[in-house]
Amino acid sequence: MPPASPLTIAATEALRKIAAAPADAAQLAAALRHLAKWRAELLANTILERSGSVVLSGPFKGMDYAIRASEGSRSARLLGCYEASLAPVIEEIVARAYPLVIDVGCAEGYYAVGLARRMPEARVWARDENPKAQVLCGKLAERNGVADRVVIGGRMDHADFGVCADQPTLVLCDIEGAEAVLLDPVLAPGLLAADILVETHDVMLPGLSGLIAGRFAASHQITRLNRQISADLPDWMETLSDLDRLIALWEWRGGPTPWLWMQRK
Repeated sequence: MPPASPLTIAATEALRKIAAAPADAAQLAAALRHLAKWRAELLANTILERSGSVVLSGPFKGMDYAIRASEGSRSARLLGCYEASLAPVIEEIVARAYPLVIDVGCAEGYYAVGLARRMPEARVWARDENPKAQVLCGKLAERNGVADRVVIGGRMDHADFGVCADQPTLVLCDIEGAEAVLLDPVLAPGLLAADILVETHDVMLPGLSGLIAGRFAASHQITRLNRQISADLPDWMETLSDLDRLIALWEWRGGPTPWLWMQRK
């Protein structure tokens, strides 16, 4: 038997700590989630070995995703089914050819680089407070030949959205609940001139999607996008178990994180 990988050793040690706690349903749920993440990482490595690092389907098909996700599922991104409910909106965005895209909470750049590839005339501001995410985004942009149009930076403040009034702008926002503070048209009036695609983290702040929608109801047409699973799996995955196929599609969410597509009226 080959020696265990560092990933498997680390996962086993963490699982032992979980199992050492008093037995209850919460502990079993924590163990299940931990094991699923371990399995998801193994499946992502298998996809890389069998199909390579190029995204296989979806709006960003053909993007070379040869980096690790800074958060969440790598396998779903490689398969091209990550956040499948957004696929029609991404096509709308591409067709509108915004000259400026502001990606707030860009992480490793899946959307920033994906949109830069699909929109060759657009400038993309990729913003993330995490320095490691900024480095990953830079590497992904370079690997896909769009580094000259993906401008990477840190924190985005209310006043920075003033640029939205100067040209048609898409604001893409995924900041783990901090959208409750940032996306305020009173403090950031520039947002009233932009179309906004935002992930609202109701799982962290119940009712957040309603709060954000209420702020923009007078100025924007708002569509709510809930979770959706959709995938065109490669043929070789037919040999996997049903559980592995499901885990490969899993996005690691612990609850509802609905998206709002807010188009200015």
